[in-house]
Amino acid sequence: MYAAVMHLAFEADLAPSAAKVFTEELLPRVKAAPGFVSGYWLDPSDGEGLGFMLFEEQQQAQRASAADQWQAPGVKVAGVDIRRVAATAQSLPIS
Repeated sequence: MYAAVMHLAFEADLAPSAAKVFTEELLPRVKAAPGFVSGYWLDPSDGEGLGFMLFEEQQQAQRASAADQWQAPGVKVAGVDIRRVAATAQSLPIS
């Protein structure tokens, strides 16, 4: 399994528009991507956010996290790290 860790830069005044595009367009697309296992996106802090997605294969993580796949108002992909998942642990769902 491979993780794509996305470093995102946000413009605060465009956050509502970005959230709408994320919810209505980007999230359904990534959930349907080949090899998608799960994903987590953290609220931005000081204009910086993180997305963390898990995929079955390295190439799937690379394709799904390409910057041109993540176009939203006021959001810029500042960088992406693709890493092999060394270990996992699960607990209760996050709410």
